[in-house]
Amino acid sequence: MKYFVSCVLVLLFTQLLLADTVYAQTLFTYGAQPVSKQEFLKAYKKNNTKSKASAKSYQEYLDLYTRYKLKVRAAYDMKLDTLANQLADLQNFRSQIVDQYMNNEASLNKLINEAFLRSQKDVHVQHIFIGFPKNPSPSDTLQAFQKAMNAYGDLAKGNEFGNVAKEYSEDPFEKSNSGDIGFITVFDIPYPLESLAYTTAVGKFTKPFRGKTGYHILKVIGARKAIGKVKVAQILLVFPYHATDAAKLETRQRADSIYQVLQKGGDFAELARHFSGDNLTYQSGGEMPEFGVGKYDPAFESAAFNLKTPGEVSRPVESEFGYHIIKLIGRKPTPSQKDKMTTDAIRMMVLNDARIETAKKEMLQTILRDIQYKQAAFNESQLWIYTDSILQNKTKPSFPDLTENTVVFSFGKKQFLVKDWLAHRKAMKTSGASGGKSNKEWFDQYVQITALEYYRNHLENYNKEFAYQLKEFQDGNLLFEIMQRKVWDKASSDSNGLKDYFQAHKSSYVWQPSADAIVFTCAGNKMAEDIKSKIGQNPSYWRRITDSASGLIQADSGRFELSQLPLGETNKLQNAQFSSQVKAQGDNNVTMAYIIRTYDQKMPRNFSDARGLVINDYQNYLEDKWIEELKKKYPVKVNEVVMKSLPLN
Repeated sequence: MKYFVSCVLVLLFTQLLLADTVYAQTLFTYGAQPVSKQEFLKAYKKNNTKSKASAKSYQEYLDLYTRYKLKVRAAYDMKLDTLANQLADLQNFRSQIVDQYMNNEASLNKLINEAFLRSQKDVHVQHIFIGFPKNPSPSDTLQAFQKAMNAYGDLAKGNEFGNVAKEYSEDPFEKSNSGDIGFITVFDIPYPLESLAYTTAVGKFTKPFRGKTGYHILKVIGARKAIGKVKVAQILLVFPYHATDAAKLETRQRADSIYQVLQKGGDFAELARHFSGDNLTYQSGGEMPEFGVGKYDPAFESAAFNLKTPGEVSRPVESEFGYHIIKLIGRKPTPSQKDKMTTDAIRMMVLNDARIETAKKEMLQTILRDIQYKQAAFNESQLWIYTDSILQNKTKPSFPDLTENTVVFSFGKKQFLVKDWLAHRKAMKTSGASGGKSNKEWFDQYVQITALEYYRNHLENYNKEFAYQLKEFQDGNLLFEIMQRKVWDKASSDSNGLKDYFQAHKSSYVWQPSADAIVFTCAGNKMAEDIKSKIGQNPSYWRRITDSASGLIQADSGRFELSQLPLGETNKLQNAQFSSQVKAQGDNNVTMAYIIRTYDQKMPRNFSDARGLVINDYQNYLEDKWIEELKKKYPVKVNEVVMKSLPLN
């Protein structure tokens, strides 16, 4: 009994301690609704980006935030969130922002950082490729694998990589070049091969790697600090088709002749237009787009990157295409700092590269875990038989443990049945996407598609930032709705209330020294001088004149207090005259006023003159009165200890 009582006391103490801890982080409550210190600070920082945090600024914002929370609470209690327009606005906003939260930012940032680090280094690679035929059979892929393993075996015995490449590689370029594909950098070759190149030590070679089109073996023969990009122009003397040695020699001699002309001051662009065989660049004087390593023939790249000074021209360089004469236009070093511009550029390349699939796969695993994916126990072979019979319009088989209502998987409490899976498969077949995959592959795809759709539709349950942004929009929209109903529309339409308020505060509505005037805003001094001339001749035509100005002149007429008019420091207003011209900062607009009549003394405003001011003041009056009612309905209590603990700058 003693032990039981002790346990109860410990439990009660723990609950009280937890309650105190929760309350300790609550800045204020309104009715039964708590507002945490964290929520308040987040809102404060978002709306006070310039001012320094102080006890005064916190108190001022607390008053504003309290009023905001009271109004929004009232909107929810009135069930304004269930209005059709509110639901439509929320759904529309959700659809606008949901995609930006559907990326796995951690995985994406990992890929961005990896790409940046790789961009700092160029890797010199040799390559052996053993390909598959089109639509390979299992025996085709096995044959390619055996050939790749034979090549790997020769390398393991110490045979020179170049010789093995000549014997085994099925890439004609590699056979003639000992497998040397030159330097590569990030994004130059498929991501899996890039990863092999950047994770293999210099002097080492990889095991055969299976890609989409065949097997690859890489050897890293060197590495250096990234040399960036170059922009060059070229004159290309192309080898004839199936060129003989004699034909190649003749091409070389033509290239040498052009090079000599250049050495004597010949115009590179003009010679390129006349002699270059590069159909993509000859018309532009041989200028090529900026490029980095791994884009062109290694010999061509080497010659281009060895040029040091803009304007420098290389000797003729031989490649498999012919002879190139290269002129350096400029160099661009690789960014060495991971600033925002560099990060954004790499991010875009990652998103458009196949490597993003890595992030998507990691994201899918995260999603399946978050939504509590669980595959049910069922007989797969029976399900595939059942599926095929439905797709082929055959008689449904009868299985004691498998029906259309059998659960195949679930996300938490949400269950997906055999009939859901069959509906998906039939839809895929109808769309024409039915061949080339097994039922198991189609089922795995169905799980992925369903998981992504479920996660997307319930994202606020799994992503706090998304939920916060959605709630912030919803509350802001509700605030507008309830202010429209409780304050703005009421103040505008309550004619008697406005007049009564005006009569009760008549002394507050006074004209300061003022003038009847037409205020013009003109697009530049010339337009301003033109309008002055035309208005001076006939002021009553001012509307006709401004309407014919194609929007280059804006005008407004009425009675204005002098503080509202564009006046220079020494400007003295005279009837039937223009005020001085005031030029706006940041553009060429000029503002001036045509004075019709001046009023030098203060005088009371009538209701018509004061109506705009009265509506504004009456709105504030109605809002303050409403807030007092809300505070009675939802009493506000501030935790002063937490208030004093808010961080100061």
